[in-house]
Amino acid sequence: MTTSSSSHPVVNFSEPRGFASKFKSGFKETFFPDDPFRQFEDEKGIGKVKKAAQYFVPSLQWLPHYNLGLLKYDLLAGLTITSVAIPQGISYAKLAGVPPIIGLYSSFVPPFVYAIFGTSKHLAVGTVAASSLLVAQTISSVVSSKDDPTLYLHLVFTATFITGIFQAALGFLRLGILVDFLSHSTITGFMGGTAILICLQQLKGMLGLAHFTTKTDVVSVIRAVFENRKEWKWQSAVVGVIFLCFLQFTRFVRRKRPRLFWVSAVAPMVVVVIGCLFAYFAHAEKHGIQIVGTLKKGLNPPSIQFLTFDSRYLPTVMKAGIVTGLIALAEGIAIGRSFAIIKNEQTDGSKEMMAFGLMNIVGSLTSCYLTTGPFSKTAVNFNAGCRTAMSNVVMGFCMMLTLLFLAPLFGYTPLVALSAIIMSAMLGLIDYEAAYHLFKVDKFDFLICMTAFFGVSFISMDVGLILSVGLAILRALLYVARPANCKLGKLPNSNLYRDTEQYPVATNTPGILVLQLGSPIYFANCSYIRERVLRFIEEEQAISKPKSDIVEHLLLDLTGVSTIDMTGIETLAELRRMMESKGIKMGLINPRRDVLEKLMLSKFIDLIGKESVYLSINHAVETCRFLLQKTDKQNGDSSTFYDVL
Repeated sequence: MTTSSSSHPVVNFSEPRGFASKFKSGFKETFFPDDPFRQFEDEKGIGKVKKAAQYFVPSLQWLPHYNLGLLKYDLLAGLTITSVAIPQGISYAKLAGVPPIIGLYSSFVPPFVYAIFGTSKHLAVGTVAASSLLVAQTISSVVSSKDDPTLYLHLVFTATFITGIFQAALGFLRLGILVDFLSHSTITGFMGGTAILICLQQLKGMLGLAHFTTKTDVVSVIRAVFENRKEWKWQSAVVGVIFLCFLQFTRFVRRKRPRLFWVSAVAPMVVVVIGCLFAYFAHAEKHGIQIVGTLKKGLNPPSIQFLTFDSRYLPTVMKAGIVTGLIALAEGIAIGRSFAIIKNEQTDGSKEMMAFGLMNIVGSLTSCYLTTGPFSKTAVNFNAGCRTAMSNVVMGFCMMLTLLFLAPLFGYTPLVALSAIIMSAMLGLIDYEAAYHLFKVDKFDFLICMTAFFGVSFISMDVGLILSVGLAILRALLYVARPANCKLGKLPNSNLYRDTEQYPVATNTPGILVLQLGSPIYFANCSYIRERVLRFIEEEQAISKPKSDIVEHLLLDLTGVSTIDMTGIETLAELRRMMESKGIKMGLINPRRDVLEKLMLSKFIDLIGKESVYLSINHAVETCRFLLQKTDKQNGDSSTFYDVL
């Protein structure tokens, strides 16, 4: 670095500062900015190993400081979420088309894994309705759960294993951006449509139907209900309505009296217990009320030998694993972050992906199917006062005791009770207020939401999701290809330059046109940017009555341009040639370092001249005004953007 005569530091631009060194070491620093080994490189011995272990195993951060004072809260929370996990596990296993005992297993092993590797203190893991139904819909397209239940179950385990590999890979490579494509609008519409489907499908259990459709669209489900109306059992419907009314009443109590959250939390277990007693003493099956059936106690052997990678089924299994994996990640991470924000805490998205991935990998090997962080169970865990992830460990132990000793008792659970539990949970997922809010704030977001909702409801879950995500990506591409550019004017009695459309009082400087480019300049939007600049020039020339107001200087504010490619550089060069043919001089204002380095390497700075690159809008305008007032422009102020650097 040298010093100019004006005492301003000047950078030697013969070689871009830091560019080569950044390029050489850039991959690791750019894509792995939080690389744990970099932050530990100055430490030695045990301290280095300890901190590295704490980074990869987050439970090592809080476990050494754990005490009985924390345990009493986690114990209560763990017992509470167990009362939710048992009926939900059986119910959602029914949705997934797997044996009910598998639903209980899915709340036994995965909680231990998440407690070790997860970063959220409040997330309670388990199965969810949307993923359960999506797995069933996808796998059922090649194997029926009724015709070949063994193969079907093996494919579900395999899909769960693929989900775990996929989620862990995303976390390891820090590719959480893929989850970001599932926007809030998409998730709202998807969950709403899924809730409608699941509620309608539960009419099979509510009405005691023996035959039903395997399709999941609304039209097929409603048609199946009425085509089998001869199988309707009024006894089952009455019991189901009573259970559903009871569950909805407890939800109403929770909304009116938040401190009574436990009333709603234990309500599903109450329904199951009452249903079991009713079915046992009233011989419910004789009255057309079906029950779950035999549930064997004890622990299943490992399911690693059941994983099936047959080429006939692998594409379908891959599809089920990846799609449900993305949805489960989006739901689990969003829920974990939401409750962490309430307590002013943070969760690490990449570590959460790794935790979910390991959870599903281990789960697939121990008779579990896909698990994530369901909202209902997490809300109960949070309201019960959990302090750490130890509440998941408590739930895991309670589920183990249930499997060892109490599982056969739940075999008397009426299917209508499970249907009522599922319907009650799903009614809470139809967020009318969120959809209305989207309609008021952003019509395109509302369209994305409705695309997911109607696509899931009337076509299929995966098609509805793809259509909604595709629409969201199309919107993003439109933003990229049609960036917002504006003309800047000076606000009265200030040195601030703002959009003249937003601030009509902002005035233009005669002979000078200042345009702000607010996006990266690259192949997708270069033509549009060039056309917009030329249109601004034409509009300005059209309204310029005095000859002195004709544009002689075009200033492009590049403050908001984060990057530029070769097509963008060629576009700037083409704009300069076109301006030169019109007698207009072009200048650049405050290009960012990455942009400036590329402009220098491409020799564009040499083409336009260093004196045409300015530090600020005010500096550029004042310089151009001075040049306009001089006949001999060589006597103008030559200080530039470079002099300040």
